[in-house]
Amino acid sequence: MVVQAGSSEAGKELAARTAEVVFTAQQTLADATAFYADLKGRLATYGRQPGSLKVMPGVFPVLGRSQAEAEDKFQQLQELIDPVVGLAMVAGLTGGFDLSGYPLDGPIPPLPATNASKSRQQLMLDLARRENLSIRQLYQRVAGARGHWQLVGTAQDVADQLEERFVHYGADGYNVMAPTLPGGLHDVIELLLPELRRRGLFRTDYHGHTLREHLGLQRPAHPAQRARAAAPSPALAATA
Repeated sequence: MVVQAGSSEAGKELAARTAEVVFTAQQTLADATAFYADLKGRLATYGRQPGSLKVMPGVFPVLGRSQAEAEDKFQQLQELIDPVVGLAMVAGLTGGFDLSGYPLDGPIPPLPATNASKSRQQLMLDLARRENLSIRQLYQRVAGARGHWQLVGTAQDVADQLEERFVHYGADGYNVMAPTLPGGLHDVIELLLPELRRRGLFRTDYHGHTLREHLGLQRPAHPAQRARAAAPSPALAATA
């Protein structure tokens, strides 16, 4: 199975041509639906159907049995972030720009354009400007979810947001980035999955044996391979 990450023009074109799963990051519903429509709309050029590629953005769910419990868990994680580490993470996602000389609780300064990770750099800058984040607040957002969608709340609240993005064609599914292991993953299994199943949004059992089967992807993967597989060879015809 071919999994690709990248939301630049070149990345999207590569995904449309070769990928079966795209791991992506969008912060808003509008951005997610626009990315989804753009990527799926490119598939026909390569003789592919929309279902041959699954858009699966990253999601970082911090779950609690109450909103207060979820926020307390999240705050405990935030307090563990060393500023040196946080600034290094931001630098890695913004083309290597060093923010250590700026006040941590001040605004993000203008950053020069770079050739590195342009889509992620733009996502980070858009997030900071949209929510008026300080440097500290930005690295706190980056440290856990690495720029992916961060959700803090009860299973009902998180399921509402996942469902909204799914039904509006912003995602085919999600790449769950558990905030802690194993506890954060246990929360997903014990709190979130039952709520998603109650809504008919998550399977209750598995009929296949491989990840490809679970995702509903065809075999063989490439259109040319499927065409060859569909045309029986003389030997196969003779033994049919």
